Amino acid sequence: MDLENGFYRNQVKKESWRTVLTLAYQSLGVVYGDLSTSPLYVYKSTFAEDIQHSETNEEIYGVLSFVFWTLTLIPLLKYVFIVLRADDNGEGGTFALYSLLCRHAKVSFLPNCQVVDEELSAYKKDGGGRADKSVGSRVKSVLEKHRVLQKLLLVLALIGTCMVIGDGVLTPAISVFSAVSGLELSMSKEHHKYVEVPIACLILVCLFALQHYGTHRVGFLFAPIVIIWLLCISTIGLYNIFQWNPHVYQALSPYYMYKFLKKTQRSGWMSLGGILLCITGSEAMFADLGHFSQLSIKIAFTSVVYPSLILAYMGQAAYLSQHHDIESSYRIGFYVSVPERIRWPVLAIAILAAVVGSQAVITGTFSIIKQCSALGCFPRVKIVHTSSKIHGQIYIPEINWILMILCLAVTVGFRDTKRMGNASGLAVITVMLVTTCLMSLVIVLCWNQSVFLAILFIFFFGFIEALYFSASLIKFLEGAWVPIVLSFIFMIVMYVWHYGTLKKYEFDVQNKVSINWLLGLGPSLGIVRVKGIGLVNTELVSGIPAIFSHFVTNLPAFHQVLVFLCIKSVPVPFVRPEERFLVGRIGPKEYRIYRCIVRYGYHDIHKDDLEFEKDLVCSLAEFIRSGRPEPRKSNDDENMTVVGTSMHTDGVQLCEDEDPSGIPSTSELREIQSPVVARKRVRFVLPESPQMDVGVREELEELMEAREAGMAFILGHSHVRAKRGSSLIKRLVINVGYDFLRRNCRAPVYALSIPHASTLEVGMIYHV
Repeated sequence: MDLENGFYRNQVKKESWRTVLTLAYQSLGVVYGDLSTSPLYVYKSTFAEDIQHSETNEEIYGVLSFVFWTLTLIPLLKYVFIVLRADDNGEGGTFALYSLLCRHAKVSFLPNCQVVDEELSAYKKDGGGRADKSVGSRVKSVLEKHRVLQKLLLVLALIGTCMVIGDGVLTPAISVFSAVSGLELSMSKEHHKYVEVPIACLILVCLFALQHYGTHRVGFLFAPIVIIWLLCISTIGLYNIFQWNPHVYQALSPYYMYKFLKKTQRSGWMSLGGILLCITGSEAMFADLGHFSQLSIKIAFTSVVYPSLILAYMGQAAYLSQHHDIESSYRIGFYVSVPERIRWPVLAIAILAAVVGSQAVITGTFSIIKQCSALGCFPRVKIVHTSSKIHGQIYIPEINWILMILCLAVTVGFRDTKRMGNASGLAVITVMLVTTCLMSLVIVLCWNQSVFLAILFIFFFGFIEALYFSASLIKFLEGAWVPIVLSFIFMIVMYVWHYGTLKKYEFDVQNKVSINWLLGLGPSLGIVRVKGIGLVNTELVSGIPAIFSHFVTNLPAFHQVLVFLCIKSVPVPFVRPEERFLVGRIGPKEYRIYRCIVRYGYHDIHKDDLEFEKDLVCSLAEFIRSGRPEPRKSNDDENMTVVGTSMHTDGVQLCEDEDPSGIPSTSELREIQSPVVARKRVRFVLPESPQMDVGVREELEELMEAREAGMAFILGHSHVRAKRGSSLIKRLVINVGYDFLRRNCRAPVYALSIPHASTLEVGMIYHV
C-alpha cells in the first residue's frame, strides 16, 4: 500500500512539474518578448551622443558593467525574488498592488463597497511573516484618516497605469524600428531612413490591424520565435566573445562602473538613459503573472532569458572593444556585431521577435485599461473577448486605433532610435518607481513585515531607479516629453471620469427614496402591474434610486416582478460564481420587489445577456426557495443573502426550451411548471426537499410567469451638471470634461450587454 501511495505521489509531482515547465515555455512568448529584443537598441542609444567611442575600452566595459548589474538587481533580484510574491490571488500589475492595499486599509474610492464584500473568498488578508502590527496599524490608521493620502495613493496608481499605456505606444515603435534598422548596413546613411520608416510603419499598421483576430490562432508561434531569437543572440554573443575578446568578462566587475562615471562624469550620467533600456519589459513579469505561475516565470527568466541576454551584451561589447575604427554611433548597433553571412536571417528573426514583443505590450495595455474601466477610473469602452478558451485575450477597438495612430506618429516624427529610447526609458522607469513605492506599503500593511525592511526596499531600489529616472528626465526635449504628455492626457481623462462618477453616485445617495415611501403606497402600490420582469439598473446598494420615483411619477406602471439591479466591481481579481449574486427582498412578499447586487472582479469576464438573465432568474428563484424572512419595514438597508448560481451546486436550475426531453428525471428532482401557457416554456428544477410552503410555490410560479413574458431593462439617462455656486474648475471638469467623455464613451446599455429592444431609458438631470 505504501509503495502504491509513493508511486502516486511521484506521478502527481511529475505532472505538476510538467505543467510548470509548459507554462515556463509559454511565458517566453508572452512575457519576455519585449525584454529579449532590448539588445537591438541598448548600445546604439547609449553611445548616441552623450559618450564617445574612444580608443580605450573603459567606456565599453563601463556600459557592460552597468547593463549586467542593472539586469541582475532589477529584473532578477527585485522582480523575480520579491515583487512576484506580492500577487493578488495570482494576479499581478499596478492595480493588483493597489487592490491589495485597498483590502488591507480602507483607502478604496469604489463608491458602493459593502461590509459583506469582505466575506468573499478572494478577499483574504493573510500576512507574509512575523507581524509588526504596531507599525502596520499606525500606517493603516494614518492612511484611513487622511483623505489627501488616499488620493495621492490613487494618483500614484493612475500614474503607473498611464505610463503603461504610454509604453504601449512607444515599445512597438522602438522595437520594430530597431529591428528594421538592420537595413542600414546594406545602404548609405543618406538613404536608409527613407526605406526603414515606411517598412516599420507598414509592419506596425499590419500589427494593429490584425489585433481584432486575437492571438490564440498564432500564439503557439510566439514562444518558438522568442526561443529562436534568444538562441540566436546568445550564440552570436559567444562567437564574438571567443572571436574578439575572451577577457570581456572582466567588465562584469562593478569597479568598471566607478571608472566609467569618473571618466565620463556628466555625459556618462546622461547616458544612463540608454543603459536603462536593457530592462524594458521587466514589468511584464509581474503584470502577466495571472496567465502563468510564479515558479514558471522564475524558471524561464533565470534559466533562459537572463543568461541569453548577458551573453548577447557581452558579445556586443567584445566586438566593439576590438573595432575602434567605427565611424560614429550610426554604425554602433546590434547588427554590426552579427557576422555578415547570417545577417539577413537574423534580421528576419529580429523583426518577428519585435512583433511578438510588441503584441505582448499591446495586449497588456488592453488588460490594464479593462481593469481601470472596471474600477471606475476609465470611460466605458467596448471589450471584445477574442478567445473563448484563453482568459485575458481581449481587444478594445477604440484603444487599438488610438495606439496605432500615436505609434505611427512617434515613428514618423522621431525616425531615430535615440529619441525613441529616451521616451521609452522614461515610461519604463516611472512604472518601476511606482511599483517600488506601492511595494513598500505592501511589505508593511499586507505582509506585516518590519517597517525597516520597507524602508530598506524603497531606499535601495528607489535610489537605483531614481538615478535612471533623473538621467531620462534630463532628456525631456530629446524625446522624453512624449510619455509625459501622453500620461498627462490619459491622467486627465481618468481623473475627470473618476471624479464625475463619484459625484454622480453621491447625488444618487443623497436623493435616494426611502423604503417607507414605497411601503406607503400600499399593497397595490397605486400603480398598474404589467406582466414580465423589470430590471431597474442602479449603482445604489440600498434604498430606492431617484430615477425610479421619477419614472413612476411620469408613468405609473411597472412589471409584476421588479428587481433593483446593481452591477458593481469589487477590489479583487475574480469573484466565484457561487459568490457573485447578493439577493434581498424590498417590502412584503406580495410586492414582488427584490434587490440583486452582482459583483465582478476587475479581471472577471462579464457574461452575455442570455447567460446573465438566466443566472439572475436562478438566483431569484433560489432566494425565494430558501424562504428568507421579510425585512423590517423600518430597515432601509435590506439584509442581503449570498445566492449561489454555479451549475455545480445543488441549487435551482432554469430550463428554457420547448422540448420536455431535456428535463432531468423527476425521480430525483421535483419540477414546478408554470400554470400559464406561453411561447417559451420556463421550468425551475429544484433539489429534493421537504414539503414546500404554499406561498413559496406561488411566488415561484409568478416568477416563472414573469420570465415567460420577458424582461425589460429600465436605465437612467443622466445629464450631469455642476450645481450653482460651483467653482470654475469644477464647472469645467463636470460640464465640459465629464460631459464630453460621457457622450462619447459606450453607454451603460452596451457595457451590460443588454439588447436594445428590451431597454427603456429615463432621462434625469443631476446637479452635483
